[in-house]
Amino acid sequence: MKIATWNVNSIRSRQAHLTNWLQANPVDVICLQETKVIDSDFPRSPFEELGYHLDISGQKSYNGVAIFSKIPLQNVSVGFTSILGNKVEEFDEQKRAIAGIFEDILILNLYVPNGSEVGSEKYAYKLQWLKVLREYLEVALKTTPHICICGDFNIALESRDIYRQTKDTDIMASPQERQSLQAILDLGFIDAFRKFTPDAGHYTWWDYRRGGFPQNRGWRIDHFYLTENLSDRAQSCIIDKEPRTWEKPSDHTPVILEL
Repeated sequence: MKIATWNVNSIRSRQAHLTNWLQANPVDVICLQETKVIDSDFPRSPFEELGYHLDISGQKSYNGVAIFSKIPLQNVSVGFTSILGNKVEEFDEQKRAIAGIFEDILILNLYVPNGSEVGSEKYAYKLQWLKVLREYLEVALKTTPHICICGDFNIALESRDIYRQTKDTDIMASPQERQSLQAILDLGFIDAFRKFTPDAGHYTWWDYRRGGFPQNRGWRIDHFYLTENLSDRAQSCIIDKEPRTWEKPSDHTPVILEL
């Protein structure tokens, strides 16, 4: 089984890229972030023609997540209220989370808020969003032993995940963000990529500006996190840099997990 994650930075802008990639890489499941389109305008037919079933949750111009799967997902849910109830409904206004069961695995596809700037209102929202995510997973783990969390986390957990040294005030690398993500992993999740690749210099996102990609000034912020029993089934986890070389690419590139 192969599962991929990719922040496409607009499904309509990257429709041809994604179609071509799926033809060359017919994964069983692909999780997308930043689709940036309302559900009624989502370009479904090119992907359905490739044999995928689509579950989507989008909004106009911002955010948006989707899961394509070769067999229909079961128990599809959007956001956090499906488990935590209306007390967290404000965190579902932005379309950032979608989940479903594929075979015996709960796949949770996330687009974690960026946070904008350390100390800002958006930063505080990001930290609170991550706290709600942890609460969601605490409940899910009580009934679901095999969980795969993937997506754009907008956090590089360690210094080896970034091309340069960072400061505590750098967004996506601040101590509070890293602590919030680590608190989630402490529930029993393992970084699938690091299971196979311990060395530095591997990235999933490169800024469009200042020659980010040609000079490999990247960050590893797109992740697969697996429960321990599911991690035992992992055979590989790789970053496919090729789509970042294409004309008018997303600033992210796909990550592929094989179980």
